[in-house]
Amino acid sequence: MELQVVREYLTLGLRMDRVQPGAVDAYTGPAELRVRVAGEPVPDPGELRVRAAELRRAVADADLAAERRGFLTAQLIAMETTCARLAGAPIGFVSEVEACFQTAIGLGDTDIYAQAHRQLREVLPGFGSLRRRVGRYRTSEEIPKERIADCVRVLSADLRSRTAERFGLPAGESVEYDIVDNRAWSGFNSYLGDYRSQVALNVAQGHRVSTLAHLIAHEAYPGHHTEHCRKEAGLIRAEGQGEQSMFVLNTPQCVVAEGLAELAVHAAVGPHWGRWVTELFAEVGVRVDGELLEAVDLAATTLAAVRQDAMLMLHDRHADEEDVVAYLSRWLLVPEFRAYRLLPFLVDPLWRSYTTTYVEGARLVRRWLAGSPSLSMRYARLLDEPLIPSTLRAELTTTPRSLR
Repeated sequence: MELQVVREYLTLGLRMDRVQPGAVDAYTGPAELRVRVAGEPVPDPGELRVRAAELRRAVADADLAAERRGFLTAQLIAMETTCARLAGAPIGFVSEVEACFQTAIGLGDTDIYAQAHRQLREVLPGFGSLRRRVGRYRTSEEIPKERIADCVRVLSADLRSRTAERFGLPAGESVEYDIVDNRAWSGFNSYLGDYRSQVALNVAQGHRVSTLAHLIAHEAYPGHHTEHCRKEAGLIRAEGQGEQSMFVLNTPQCVVAEGLAELAVHAAVGPHWGRWVTELFAEVGVRVDGELLEAVDLAATTLAAVRQDAMLMLHDRHADEEDVVAYLSRWLLVPEFRAYRLLPFLVDPLWRSYTTTYVEGARLVRRWLAGSPSLSMRYARLLDEPLIPSTLRAELTTTPRSLR
């Protein structure tokens, strides 16, 4: 019964991927199952919606540990919601996000964004408007394209060493980096199984010191690659939890995965990581003012929610794209042409709601980590256990400490 429920869950995900290519972000389950589904006619999303509901009821009666039932039920609610939308069912955008991510969202507070702007004025040197100061600062930390590969190499090696020491990595794991151009995202992890990942880094807009450091930690060590490796070694191979061999986009597992990845630098290096990145980049001849970089990063933390606001404006408020671009430009302090470059991700049919996983995932995981005397021990749980947002909220303490 248990194996059949898990097999049906994997089959449902693979069939969803036929309807919406890319819905399954990673799959390392039975190869014959993927081959069989690939040979089927493209399924009807309405039929998949019915099957998701049936399977959810079957999971409730399955002989599974409560943790596994909770995980599968949450995933299936999200998958049922996505299939309903693909079948044309009228679902409000906010309701869709809540069902898919176990997360209620709303527009951010512009007073908080204004406070972030005031903090940036305090830490950024020079004269002129804040937008000009931010522009100069971002230009100053740009990495020449020809140096990006060297920077990736030293970042990855250092973070891998720290991750192995602090959390442990399976023998033989590896990450291959690909430099690509002209994508809607800055980086993307493709987990191949057997402890191997391929990470694509988009250089269309160049990379800055701060974004590249976060990106390598996010996609590789101790972020997505590390999580996939440790779950494959533990939950899948050691414990036989086959449902973990499939990572489905727009589900609760994404909120925790992106939350832990967004905080990966803090988990590997610590909250004060400016000196670390200064010393590391000096090895490849790239000058970094780590103290300033850290101060700017801290001041701008709350501005991450601006992208979620833009998502809501587009899909819930049905705002004009030009108004959304103006909003992004104003609060993110970027030129309009850069704000326009954020739109493809926000309007893509597969990714249109995914911004929530970064914004709310980081908020939730930050609070949850702060409720423990040991950040490393709690972060290790994120890497090893099938946690979902409702689990983290249930464990939150009433007096969390700041991570910073």
